This record gives sequence, structure tokens and C-alpha cells, in this order.
Amino acid sequence: MYLMVLQILSILLNILWWIIIVQAVMSWLLAFNVINTHNEFVRQLWLVLERITEPLYRPIRRIMPDFGGIDLTPMVVLILLIIIRGPVLDYLYTVGANAGLI
Repeated sequence: MYLMVLQILSILLNILWWIIIVQAVMSWLLAFNVINTHNEFVRQLWLVLERITEPLYRPIRRIMPDFGGIDLTPMVVLILLIIIRGPVLDYLYTVGANAGLI
């Protein structure tokens, strides 16, 4: 059961990783007017991605300095995801193995 929870957590973190990547690329495409929100599909996709990522970005934006037109918040969140996926999940796996949960 413990191993299954860790695998589900890993999958969810991977999905979140790709959502952030897609949202960042889409923000660049919107900024350079390659795509626009007049298209209903683009607008709906943008709203969904924003609703998923904004709760993650909000606390980080409060503490990060303003860099003008550059938003480094997605990069900070991706770095945090790398830390969670790597050492933290490895540590939880090791703890579970030592406790006989796996």
C-alpha cells in the first residue's frame, strides 16, 4: 500500500510538471500573439491551466522580487518539484523499506 501511494504521488508530480511546462509555453505563445484567447478552445485551456497553477504560484510570487516582465515563478516551482521528486521521494521510499512497509 505504501509503495502504491508513493507511485501515485510520483505520477501526480509528473503530471503537474507537464502542466506547468504547457502553461509556460502557452503563456509565451500568448505574449508573442502566436495564439490568442479569441479562440474558445485556447481560452478554455488557458483558464484550466491557470486555475491549476495559480495556487502553486501565488505564495511564491509573494516572496519573489519583481523582475519586470519576466515571471520566474514557474521555474521556481519546477525546481521545487525536482527536489520533491528526487531526494524526498527517495527518502520516503527508504523509510518505508526500512520500516517494512514495502
